[in-house]
Amino acid sequence: MPSLKDIRTRIDSTKNTQQITRAMKMVSAAKLRRAQQNIVNLRPYANTIYSVIADVAATGKVSHPLLTPKEDPKNLLLVVVTSDRGLAGGFNTNVNKFADAFLRDNKSRYEKVDLLLIGRKTADHFKRRGVKPIDTILNLAKDVSYAYAGQIAGRMIDSYTNGDYDEVRIIYNEFKSAISQQVVSETLLPIDTSKAATITSGEGGFPADMIFEPAPELMIDQLIAKHFVVQVYRCMSESVAAEHGARMTAMENATKNAGEMINILTLNYNKLRQAAITTELIEITSGAEALKG
Repeated sequence: MPSLKDIRTRIDSTKNTQQITRAMKMVSAAKLRRAQQNIVNLRPYANTIYSVIADVAATGKVSHPLLTPKEDPKNLLLVVVTSDRGLAGGFNTNVNKFADAFLRDNKSRYEKVDLLLIGRKTADHFKRRGVKPIDTILNLAKDVSYAYAGQIAGRMIDSYTNGDYDEVRIIYNEFKSAISQQVVSETLLPIDTSKAATITSGEGGFPADMIFEPAPELMIDQLIAKHFVVQVYRCMSESVAAEHGARMTAMENATKNAGEMINILTLNYNKLRQAAITTELIEITSGAEALKG
């Protein structure tokens, strides 16, 4: 049975841990507000530019190598996005498990699968399994920006257009709310316009043979380049916002658990202290009776 001193030490240690988790929750909440505002503002722009590309493609007047799917793709570049730090619940574990399952289920489909890892947690995960990526990118939460995403997107496009890969996919946590994140897998290249909401397909929308100014041939290159960078930036921003939400929730739960543990330890401490006092009183009384007698 632990002594009173041991219980007091554990109570003090748990209180210190509770202060740390409470502070980390507040920091994550502040960061989450900024990240959530960023992704909320970014989503409409990303969806709109996607729709514009789908409208241009629907005319049938243009063709582009990034819009044309390759038959029976054999070479895949898989981008996996996690965080550099832990203490975020199952945020990183869920992505890594999803990536493992994807590689296992599609092992026979692709002849070559290269990994581009973003985040220290996924890099450590695959390093333990002896998988060597083509590159590892760290400090995403600190460096995420449109220009930063443009550099990464440029590498992907160059590798795809050079014929190194037939398909580029990304696995990341999509931000749903402060307490909810969902692991998703998206095909970045080739660009699939069939999933976009176009103004040509809606009831009462413009006809499919609309006239563009300037011509679609002049628009498509810049639109696709802009779209791809925006989509990469959106995926990275979704992951950052989801990370802060997961960490805030995890630290809130840790703070509550620490409070419950403190209550239990305090109750045990009081019981043990009361038992010690009772024992001392009995010993004093017994000694007094023995002297009388």
